Amino acid sequence: MRALLFALTMIVAGYSVQSQADTLQIPISQQGSQVDINLPLFGDSQQQVLSLYGEPVKRHPSIGQPPITRWDYAEFSVYFEYKTVINSVKHHQPKVAQ
Repeated sequence: MRALLFALTMIVAGYSVQSQADTLQIPISQQGSQVDINLPLFGDSQQQVLSLYGEPVKRHPSIGQPPITRWDYAEFSVYFEYKTVINSVKHHQPKVAQ
């Protein structure tokens, strides 16, 4: 009987907390320009990236094991494991107030 009373109390408490909760909706903003950039793809080699996009603005030294290297271009960064692309990320471009 005691277990049943405890269970009912927990259910009622759960409903009362849920009924008092507010819903906060945050719109997802769009980042960057509307122009799509063709980013280097997973599996591309450093040589392929160099031939398609040219010399990066900055080459960061490798860190960790396996070595991860980052190359920064004007609008995106490329991450390599050894000499192979593992990810490409567009830089955030804030929207201009209209």
